[in-house]
Order: sequence, then C-alpha cells, then structure tokens
Amino acid sequence: VSTQSTGINAEYGAFLPNLPSFLLGFSSNKEAMVRVSVLNDCLKTITNAERKGKRQVLIRPSSKVIVKFLRVMQRHGYIGEFEIVDDHRSGKIVVELIGRINKAGVISPRFDLQLGDIETWSANLLPSRQFGFIVLTTSYGIMDHEEAKKKNTGGKILGYFY
Repeated sequence: VSTQSTGINAEYGAFLPNLPSFLLGFSSNKEAMVRVSVLNDCLKTITNAERKGKRQVLIRPSSKVIVKFLRVMQRHGYIGEFEIVDDHRSGKIVVELIGRINKAGVISPRFDLQLGDIETWSANLLPSRQFGFIVLTTSYGIMDHEEAKKKNTGGKILGYFY
C-alpha cells in the first residue's frame, strides 16, 4: 500500500526526525511579518489616502518620530489637524487631509547630511525649489531643511514631502 504525501518530512522521513522548519532551512507560512519602518508605513498610508481623495486617514502604530514629522507637515500646511488616540497599545493617529500632498517618503538608511549637502539633496529629492521639504533629525530636534539652514546645522535625513 503506497500513501502519497507532500513535504520535506514525508520525502525524507526515514532520514530526518520531525524537526521544525526553521532548523531545516526553509520557511513555513505561519511566520509573522515584521514592520521594518513605522514612519514609511505612515507616509505610504497618507500618500495613498490622498491619491484616493480621502479626507481622513488612520495611522497605526504611532511613534514620537511620526508625531514630530506630522507636526512639520502641519506647520507648512500640507495636512490639517491630527489627533493622537491612546489605545493602551501602540497608539493611533487620525489625520485630517487637505489634498495638498503629492508624495511623501522616507530615506533609508538615514544618511548624514552636512549643511553644504542640503542643496544637493533637495535638488535630487524635491521637484522644485519653490515647494517641498526635506525633514531632518538634528541635535535641535526634527525640522525641515530650511529651518536647519537658518539654525546652521546638519543632521540625519528622515524623509521628504511635497
């Protein structure tokens, strides 16, 4: 009597004990996905909601970096008010959209940005000198590239929006 079964343990059952799949070098589909960049997920969600014409978007999970990035966007009039919802977990943010964002993205890895390199990066990332902002994290906090020029400081590049 021959029974047909698939899988590595069935094929090599006589040679291999019943080992977990991670020890055998192949993955099972029961593994959980890992969030690499929470800020990237946030900005992609905002951009997609803007493209669909939504008026509000729910962002989760929340983080301090996301809140400060959103404050920079709000200061320049790209988004409306946003509300932080504490759900005793990782938090959520509800953002009012105005319809002004064309694209927002994260630069990964967070490259060092000296004061003299800001013009080069803004020319590469932004569509025009008239609008759009690069967001930096500096020793003075998270700010856009124009404010960093005024404070005469560089930092690490977080992302951009226009």
